[in-house]
Amino acid sequence: MGIGAALRRAREMRGVSIEEASRDSKLPTSHLVALEDEDFVPFGGEVFARATLGSYARYLGLDAEKVVGFYSHHADEPEPPPPPAKLGRVEQALAAARIRDNQRFLLVTAFLLIVVLIVFGLLSRDRVAPDPSAIPTSPAPALAAEGTIEVVLQALRPVDVAVSVDGQPIERFAMQTDETRALIGSSSVELTVADGTSVRLTVDGEARGIPGVPGQAWMSTFTVGEGAVPSPTG
Repeated sequence: MGIGAALRRAREMRGVSIEEASRDSKLPTSHLVALEDEDFVPFGGEVFARATLGSYARYLGLDAEKVVGFYSHHADEPEPPPPPAKLGRVEQALAAARIRDNQRFLLVTAFLLIVVLIVFGLLSRDRVAPDPSAIPTSPAPALAAEGTIEVVLQALRPVDVAVSVDGQPIERFAMQTDETRALIGSSSVELTVADGTSVRLTVDGEARGIPGVPGQAWMSTFTVGEGAVPSPTG
């Protein structure tokens, strides 16, 4: 389905091991491993599988309702029937080819839906303060599609940020300590940070460290396939 790979990617981008995720989310390690492997047999039923999947998605900062809905859609979908046994060789080959084409289409669709779910989860601006008695919810990085530019910011301390994606109007927001934001553009991402030493930067999965100098604003424009040209400002 692509759900397991998205969960694993989100956990790894948060920098936590499967054991740490189990401890923080209060979910058994074996269940988290099963979810990332898309093995739902250990849960003994769809109700428990959906509940555990929703809890883990919330812990990773994803939209739990959409992730569970995506799983339910594919879990309830019947397996494609095999070619009829009585068909001739030519007819059986054509039927098998159609089945393979349908499976490829489903895989591509699943990948695109997972990308959309993760992006929507990351760009949700109304975050609820974590409750020690509940599963923590912090934003997770997105899984960027080929032909896009992905810029991930991790706040080291409170800082103001201004962003323009694909030339759209500038969006301004404040980031809190340890908050993570993923920005994905189809052509470019323009970024201005009030203090360049207040964030850690990752571009297309490559760690860029801490940009800028203390006490100065830092600006950069990232484009697809061309990297970034930093423009520090005073």
